[in-house]
Amino acid sequence: MKFLLGILLTVLIAIIAIGLSIYIPMGAVTLGIVFGIIIGNTFTIGDYFSSGIKFSGKNILSLAIILMGVNLNFGVIQELGIRSLVMIVLSITFTIFTAIFLSKIFKLNSNLGLLLGIGNGICGSSAIAATEQIIGAKEDELGLSVAIVNFLGTIGIFLLPFISKILFNFPDIHSAFLIGDTLQAVGQVIASGFSINSAVGNTATIIKMMRILMLTPVVLSLIVIFYKKRKNTKTKSFQKKSFPFFVIGFILMSLIPSFNLLPENLIHIVGKTSHFFLVIAMVGIGLKVNFSSILKNGSKALLVGSLVFIFQIIFAISLIKIFL
Repeated sequence: MKFLLGILLTVLIAIIAIGLSIYIPMGAVTLGIVFGIIIGNTFTIGDYFSSGIKFSGKNILSLAIILMGVNLNFGVIQELGIRSLVMIVLSITFTIFTAIFLSKIFKLNSNLGLLLGIGNGICGSSAIAATEQIIGAKEDELGLSVAIVNFLGTIGIFLLPFISKILFNFPDIHSAFLIGDTLQAVGQVIASGFSINSAVGNTATIIKMMRILMLTPVVLSLIVIFYKKRKNTKTKSFQKKSFPFFVIGFILMSLIPSFNLLPENLIHIVGKTSHFFLVIAMVGIGLKVNFSSILKNGSKALLVGSLVFIFQIIFAISLIKIFL
């Protein structure tokens, strides 16, 4: 019974977050973790909720990541071509390494800096959720990085059309690449791209989908890198336990849309289910985040995240000037 109470609490808050996301332009995932943090630090939540909250923040998160694989369709690469793929790979690599570099400059926790880079570089909350267990990030770091990345993306919805059309007077294809290559969430890309016109919106969304595809190689690369690090410090049994087996499910699920293994309407339902589970998981994580950690690292993390986003935009504009 205690186990179910904690899960029901996270589900209830998740439903509220999803409902309010219609009116608040932050996205349900961000609202979920913000509500979790506020409630967890405002009210005393009894121990009888703890096991269910922990289950939501860990097990439901793993399930959400597995189901998230249905959002990947490798056929997108054929639509845009190799040149666009190279540009996106360069942009993601630049963003992640910029975040690592800036986190060292400003003496920010390396895991938090890496999560900010991955979130900005690939696909926001989803990428952060898929990689935090691999790198061994703490719940406070996960919660803070999700909140900051989504906050910056919300600003970017309005900022990028201004940059592309007012400052640079870009043609539609250039505007689409700038928006699709820099904003963190699909919803943000759609909102920003279609605010210019449908052509920009559609192309930006395809570019964003190609960025999401890069989550798989990034996840696999991190597994190799952090496995080698742990190999020098941990026992063999620990290494086996620490392997994120949800990644295998994530990759297998990505084969479904790529090879049309399920009808499109079922793929859509699975994708929606994944999103719902992700919101529940973010609530569970938010309920366990301590305000003291946010006060300690929040301003520095926001500064690093903002600088990463600014450099990411500048680099994307440079790629447009060189390749397009």
